[in-house]
Amino acid sequence: MAFNIPGTPRLIAPSFVGPSYAREAPRPITVDEIHELTHQFGDAAVRMQKAGVDGVEVHAAHAHGMLGGFLTPLYNKRTDEYGGSLDARMRFLLEVIAEIRERCGKDFIIDVRISGDEYTDGGLTLNDMIYVSRRLEKAGVDMIHVSGGTTIKRGSAIPAAGTQQASHAACSREIKKHVNIPVATVGRINEAWIAEELIEDSAADICMMGRANLCDAEFCNKAAAGNADDIRPCIGCLRCLNGIMFGKRISCTVNPDVERDEAGYEPAAEAKNVLVVGAGPAGMEAAYIAAKRGYNVVLVDKQDEPGGEMRIAAVPPAKQELTRVIKYQYRRLAEAGVKCVFGTELTAEDIQRDYAGYEVVLAYGAEPIAPAFMQGFKQVMTADDLLGGKAFPGKKIVIVGGGTVGCETADYLAPLVNDLSPANRDVTVIEMTKTLAANEGGAGRAVLITRMLSKGVHVLTEAKVTEITEDTISYEKDGEVHTIADADTLVLAMGYRPNTKLADDLAAAGVATHVLGDANKCGNIRDAIGDGYKVACEL
Repeated sequence: MAFNIPGTPRLIAPSFVGPSYAREAPRPITVDEIHELTHQFGDAAVRMQKAGVDGVEVHAAHAHGMLGGFLTPLYNKRTDEYGGSLDARMRFLLEVIAEIRERCGKDFIIDVRISGDEYTDGGLTLNDMIYVSRRLEKAGVDMIHVSGGTTIKRGSAIPAAGTQQASHAACSREIKKHVNIPVATVGRINEAWIAEELIEDSAADICMMGRANLCDAEFCNKAAAGNADDIRPCIGCLRCLNGIMFGKRISCTVNPDVERDEAGYEPAAEAKNVLVVGAGPAGMEAAYIAAKRGYNVVLVDKQDEPGGEMRIAAVPPAKQELTRVIKYQYRRLAEAGVKCVFGTELTAEDIQRDYAGYEVVLAYGAEPIAPAFMQGFKQVMTADDLLGGKAFPGKKIVIVGGGTVGCETADYLAPLVNDLSPANRDVTVIEMTKTLAANEGGAGRAVLITRMLSKGVHVLTEAKVTEITEDTISYEKDGEVHTIADADTLVLAMGYRPNTKLADDLAAAGVATHVLGDANKCGNIRDAIGDGYKVACEL
């Protein structure tokens, strides 16, 4: 891993090898600079000790930073005393530990984070890291925090939604057999029972939970009190990481308080009746916050159960944890005293007659974009129809739209294994731009596209559908028109537009409303929940 250092025009790294995304070859750090950085690590630890903390974690995992970069053979190609053998590559790390111990004393806790396996050809292996762990224990380290993977192999270090929970537990279990100091594990441990099982099964002494505690700061207290169902569920979407990686404010899909300077909401100044139309993520959040503030809230939805579009979003592979969000939001409504009415579609006349004097919040979602000229194909459906169980596709399928919904639909339809079985569906995605799932980010996007392509999904980017007949789908790519004449089903995944009819009808009748979520502006689940929270706080 390469880093900037003040006063140098180029990135510095263990050697001239940089990460795949580097724009220039880094400059190998000099031995004098290594000694200076070692002293600076000690300075940082002393500052922490003076601030009152009990210890520090030294990060040497993921082939990341100087210490992780020196440790891994992927980046360390040095031939001096800091490169070559594993002992030489860990020398910098051991010198940093010695510096901290000398300056902070024997009672100051030093925890070292490592990758138990880099899961990469040419990278560190579990056998390597067992040896490293034993050397760390001998050097006086108090605990070993076993992560895994690297920052350049997307999804290996910080697992994305739908991937294995406790993803590095196999490594921590093995390393724990070879040392006599506490060993921690990490990697999408987002449910209390998983942590309990890992500790009980001797996979680790401690479970590290970052995203889960960010999503619900009371995670451990609720679990200890036996109230695991009340824990706000982390879905592993990496929204928190993706934002800060690009210099944005940290946020959480499920917890809007994370991006607020001050969490919480003010009690209502006066009693008020509130009608919320739509029991999707925005509507349920708005109803809950309004009720907790002291308002009398009625939530009405035309569907027979809560969740709205989130129920459909939970259908593709790796999205099943959204069902936990639906259950969590719905359970809170009863606790807050919200009256829920399902299976009822309200008109403007209904609201004027039955809910006169109510503060009206509209959160009834959006509708899929379905251009008229595409309706003439022999079997055409939207991704929502397909994922919602309203329509069933044929064997050869063309999906128009390669955004997140289109890619997730392809992932859902494609065979689990690309084994060329005659029973497998044949899936093609046509996307106008050059980028698939452009509205997705980070490891989640990489995992989705990799999985989809591994299943044999055909992808046509920078291609535009130009004509649809009953039996053919024509598209233009690279200035040439091509025709697909043997497709069975056309699936539209071209985005959404707000459904404004109810809002327009109420406005025409002079009824003031608050329109939020996809009914106002199409976005993602984080946008919807955040909208619901914000509007309810402002009522």
